[in-house]
Amino acid sequence: MKNEHAHMTEVAGEAARIARSITTDQLELPTPCGDWDLRGLINHWVLYTSHGLEHRALRKDLPDELTTRDFTADADWAQKYAAQLDRAVAAWSDPAVWEGEIDLGGSTSPASEIAAMLIEETALHTWDVARAIGADVRLSDAAAAYVLDVVDGTAALYRQYDGFADEVTVPASASVFEQVLAHSGRDPHWTGA
Repeated sequence: MKNEHAHMTEVAGEAARIARSITTDQLELPTPCGDWDLRGLINHWVLYTSHGLEHRALRKDLPDELTTRDFTADADWAQKYAAQLDRAVAAWSDPAVWEGEIDLGGSTSPASEIAAMLIEETALHTWDVARAIGADVRLSDAAAAYVLDVVDGTAALYRQYDGFADEVTVPASASVFEQVLAHSGRDPHWTGA
């Protein structure tokens, strides 16, 4: 749990950094996520990678009010997102939270697996958001390698439900994080232009 929580903390910090760099005039930009413009992607990102992350740790369902909220309607949404990420990461700081099962509404999964998928989702959607505004994600090789392991472990399942596109080919010289992107079906060189 110790390394996993450190990776969660690093990925969340990078998400907060990217969020703070977004301006209101960028919210209609295209993203690497198909039909989602940046506003739609941000709303998904904020909901699941901060509120969802905390609620899973607390074993609580997301309230309907959150699932329909336009977080970007608040001028200080990025600051609120950063604060919510801090609360979510803090909720996972207790080693006991990583044990046992989490109810997903009809089925259960080990808490450690849910945490891993949420770290993965945070890293990938942070990149999606960053690329939409022409920014880069900066993760340590250790955190990127952790996310790569998670991506490789979940890719087949995600592809069954159209969560990932087919793997993208990258050169042998690709960085660890570029491999993460490629294995999840993302083109590391995507631009909105």
